[in-house]
Formats: sequence, C-alpha cells, structure tokens
Amino acid sequence: MGFEWPALVSVLTLFLLFGVAANVGRARHRYKISPPAMVGHPRFELAYRVQMNTVESTVGFLPALWLFAYYVDAAWAGILGFIWLVARVWYAVAYSQDAAKRGPGFALSKLVFVTMTVGALVGILGRVLH
Repeated sequence: MGFEWPALVSVLTLFLLFGVAANVGRARHRYKISPPAMVGHPRFELAYRVQMNTVESTVGFLPALWLFAYYVDAAWAGILGFIWLVARVWYAVAYSQDAAKRGPGFALSKLVFVTMTVGALVGILGRVLH
C-alpha cells in the first residue's frame, strides 16, 4: 500500500478548511460584519476563532502527517490522521456552540499531533543513525 490514506486525509482536511471558512462567511452575512472587520457579534467571533485555530493546527498537522507516513508507516499515518480530522471537527462543532466545550476535541487532536511528530522524529533519527 502506498500513500493513499494520508492523501485522503489531506484532501478531507482541505474540505474542513473550506467548511470553517464558509462558516465564517455565513456568520459575517448573518451578523452583518463587513470586511475587513474581525469583531462584532460574539457568534461571528466564535466562527472566526474556529477557523483561525483550525488553520493554525493544520499548518503543523500536514507536515507531521506526511513525515510520519514516509518515515514510519503510511497506513498508521492515515489512521492517526483520520482521528485528528474527527477530533478537529469535534473541536469546531463544540467550540461553535460554546467555547468552554472545545477541550476534548482539542486534546485529542493535540495528542495525535504529538504522536505523529515524535514518531516522525524517531523514524528520521533511526535512518540518520543507521
């Protein structure tokens, strides 16, 4: 098996990014927040924070996913990546409802991110030292 699973997770992550951006656009329209304003109605601000937090998390996630896939195992990268994706959707939905509910999705996505990052580092060092 090749890199199909991490590739699928990457595409689904792009859909997640599109979805949270579209949600900001809807909130902007619903609460009449004209660009370039980034503050206004609290529901808009929640939608915007969800988008920005998702973008920030994705910046680290995608390299960790692909490094883990290459240096450790592509199938496991796909599994872990899918768990990260589910956790980020959970985070986005929970945060959009109430900022205090974002913790479990955030924690699970961070656990996966750290696992893939450390795994990738171990895999890289294993190759460098041998």
